[in-house]
Amino acid sequence: MTEAAIVGWAHSPFGKLPDAPDIESLINLVAARAIADAGIEPSDVEGVFLGIFNAGFAKQDFPSSLPMHSVHELLNKPSTRVENACASGSAAVFQARDFIAAGRGRFALVIGAEKMTHATSAVAGDILLSAGYRKEEGDIPAGFAGVFGQIAQSYFQRYGDKSDALAAIAAKNHRNGVDNPYAQMRRDLGYDFCRNVSEKNPFVAGPLKRTDCSLISDGAAALILTDEETAKTMAKAVRWRAAVQMNDYLPLSRRDPTYFGSGALAWQRALSDASLDLLDLSFVETHDCFTIAELIEYEAMGLTPRGDGARAILEGWTLPDGRLPVNRSGGLKAKGHPVGATGVSMHVLSAMQLTGTAGDMQLPKADVAGVFNMGGAAVANYVSILEAVK
Repeated sequence: MTEAAIVGWAHSPFGKLPDAPDIESLINLVAARAIADAGIEPSDVEGVFLGIFNAGFAKQDFPSSLPMHSVHELLNKPSTRVENACASGSAAVFQARDFIAAGRGRFALVIGAEKMTHATSAVAGDILLSAGYRKEEGDIPAGFAGVFGQIAQSYFQRYGDKSDALAAIAAKNHRNGVDNPYAQMRRDLGYDFCRNVSEKNPFVAGPLKRTDCSLISDGAAALILTDEETAKTMAKAVRWRAAVQMNDYLPLSRRDPTYFGSGALAWQRALSDASLDLLDLSFVETHDCFTIAELIEYEAMGLTPRGDGARAILEGWTLPDGRLPVNRSGGLKAKGHPVGATGVSMHVLSAMQLTGTAGDMQLPKADVAGVFNMGGAAVANYVSILEAVK
């Protein structure tokens, strides 16, 4: 089977984008730019994959042909909308990768987008609850933050209060976000602000404060994929060493909420497929929709044993100069979380690191990347291991 490679990309700012009033305008921000960045003609694209969460945020629930409104050469090309909750972006990436690997086309365009900021916090929270099991979790107060508030409470009950670690994760990601030109919040909030309850940082759900929660955002990101042989002839290329998806039960009641079991298995399989150990990676972009998620993900990726994730942040392992930098981009916490765009964004920013084009975010050593994007509370789990071809 032919392997796929990333050869071009584009990324919009994340945040409140009044000049992009709908999902179509967000798509228009990145589609043509990604094609141009790859150095190909629009007519070269033979498949389009669009990651958008659901119709809760966008009334236009049939968006697959929207990219051709701004890139007319996409007319009569196959175009598909892909949805898998908060991992819709990675789901689109993986389908495009399969399209290339199957030999169905030479170039594929992947777009992830979401328009969220027009919704109130209450409405947004309720829409996002559709990423959980409505029969059991649909009435949890505070929306999806309430789901992760319950996860945090369960974790604290089992392993002790980890508020210091959660504040350190928030402070790290906000400090990293200062260097990301696409980030919604480019402000170093500091550990003390993140640790302490205040009028500007109240409790939101369980032990989670406002600084423990990712931001409601508008945004889009796009990639161009091709086969690895073609990629070798192009100006830049990033290939997959491994790509794994695993899904867990949807209801939290059927799982241990303090452990992302399918995510851990996906990491194990991906590292095995890539013939790597975790610390062979130069950095990881992981899905910190809430700080408790990043903490548990340290354990899922194998950085620490279960229950010991706090050690990774409190001892500085995941800082930019630590043994495994995590979320050098600022993560969802500072960058923002436009749901359908997130997985594509994580692949774009990792490709930038691997090709030495990450600007102020650039790490001195960026040879191999790990990407973890999850839909819901670790229900749909996607792991990519990436390295530069050139």
